[in-house]
Amino acid sequence: MNSHHSAPVQPEWTYAELRNAITSAGVALWTWIVEDDTFVMDATAYELWGVPVETSLTFEDLSAKVHPADRDRVRAAFIATKAIEGPFEIDFRILIDASIVRWISARGQGNSGDAAKKKMTGIFLDVTGRKQAEEGHELLAGEMSHRVKNLLALASGLTSITSRSTTTKEEMAQQLTERLTALGRAHDLVRPLPNGQGSAALLGDLFAVLLAPYDDVGAFAGRIRVAVPRMGLGEKATTSLALVIHELATNSLKYGALSDEAGLLDITGIRVEDEVKIVWTEQGGPEVEPPKASEGYGSKLLQRTVTGQLAGSITYDWTKSGVLVTLKMKDAQLAL
Repeated sequence: MNSHHSAPVQPEWTYAELRNAITSAGVALWTWIVEDDTFVMDATAYELWGVPVETSLTFEDLSAKVHPADRDRVRAAFIATKAIEGPFEIDFRILIDASIVRWISARGQGNSGDAAKKKMTGIFLDVTGRKQAEEGHELLAGEMSHRVKNLLALASGLTSITSRSTTTKEEMAQQLTERLTALGRAHDLVRPLPNGQGSAALLGDLFAVLLAPYDDVGAFAGRIRVAVPRMGLGEKATTSLALVIHELATNSLKYGALSDEAGLLDITGIRVEDEVKIVWTEQGGPEVEPPKASEGYGSKLLQRTVTGQLAGSITYDWTKSGVLVTLKMKDAQLAL
């Protein structure tokens, strides 16, 4: 037994239904009559372009509102369609006023209608949201690429320095892992700031996170005190300062105040004009002696990081009760 299906019935749309659908979709209608340069738009298009509805327009009038960087490209694209039949599409920016820029997508049909009165018809769509998202993705991709390159260069430098300061592969693996882990913890602190101010961590948070493993080990619990200014750090400064904190803490655990149950670590900071001064004070640990310039306390890595990447200074005061380390860094450098 054969069966057949009839073709689906095509609905007939009324003008009101079509208009409602177009309005709901945010579609703006336009027609450009090439013969006299008249540009006719519906109310949605006038609103989109920020033009009073009663205004009579020509193509040149509307072109004046196109962003200067896109104006020549838009004019050339529209003029080129005069002699071309078929669809076209172009995206460009328009200036609503001095502070508002809107992205428009113009889509239409060239050389349509009465052959004697060549005209183009089409629609305008507000694609500002999509364009902003695309720009955001491009910026993020560029930022991620830049960040990965910086981290790879830093990891390479750490590997080189660690290989020269250790005697066995096990020791090198352990120290390098600890240093890279410290960078990872610092990286987790980096977060977006409001109003496009970039990425940063709070100075106090950086010390708290990186020193927590030492403060929570048995007798060391509660023996670390941190009192630093509440201030943001840039991504680059966060990474560099994390290395410094980790090196100082590791050395303290090996040779200084944190190697003794009675040891205390006190970190204070103040802001003086355009400079931040951090004082790292160890007390109650074993008596220490100044190391040779080329060894001990990760002096090479610390010196290179503080003076090079942070454009600051680091000094040591060796006392019988422990070491006192003073870091001085410029506010501007810490914001990077």
